[in-house]
Amino acid sequence: MSANSKIEWTTHTYNCWWGCIEDGPECDNCYARAFSKRTGHDVWGLGPRRFFGDAHWKEPLKWNAAAAALGVHHRVFCGSMMDIAERRSDAVGEQMDAERARLWSLIKATPNLDWLLLSKRPQNFSTVLPVETERLPNVWLGTTAGTREGWEKRVKYLRKLNPVVRFVSVEPQLEAIDGVDLHGIDWVIQGGESGPGAREFKPEWARSMRDQCSAANVAYFFKQWGGRLKKETGRELDGRTHDEFPTWRAAAE
Repeated sequence: MSANSKIEWTTHTYNCWWGCIEDGPECDNCYARAFSKRTGHDVWGLGPRRFFGDAHWKEPLKWNAAAAALGVHHRVFCGSMMDIAERRSDAVGEQMDAERARLWSLIKATPNLDWLLLSKRPQNFSTVLPVETERLPNVWLGTTAGTREGWEKRVKYLRKLNPVVRFVSVEPQLEAIDGVDLHGIDWVIQGGESGPGAREFKPEWARSMRDQCSAANVAYFFKQWGGRLKKETGRELDGRTHDEFPTWRAAAE
């Protein structure tokens, strides 16, 4: 959990638990897996998950109150250390189901927080999301697609859902993703991989996705070039930053 997150496209990050099963080459250098191990939590793969107590669950209520006092909405990325749509048929999975149910109640109690639920398993959204949650005006649903195969595999499931915002995180992008169907997508976040062992991210990939979004009238956010030291490579693409967000209030009405 993080108030005032360093992730450029969100205000806060929140996790119902820590831990995940990897899904796809985007996960090969997973920062969350590495961070959890550094902090002594071996919660990746088919092992246990790290769950949290009441104090953790009360934090978003404080964020909501602060946003409401300012008359604004804050974005909450859920989750940076988990996959909200991961399913398991064991005791750990039962507790994950219980935590998801708690999250749905929390989302309803925080109308000034826009909850960005990002998953590599969008095919599970229809079974883990209550129907009313999908249409709440503060729920955005997204999926990760860092390869062409990932786009073809996942985005089709996102289009079957009807949230106020559908978004795709093209990060880390690992190859060219040209000529994709952006119908029904409201927002694209793009970026290269960062940290030790970061894989190559080519300028032509960035320009292609930017131009595809522009042609399709889709909001485009360029997060980073990445590399071992992402602060050195920065966020400018062709001399400027691209920090677009979807105009989603009309979609909720």
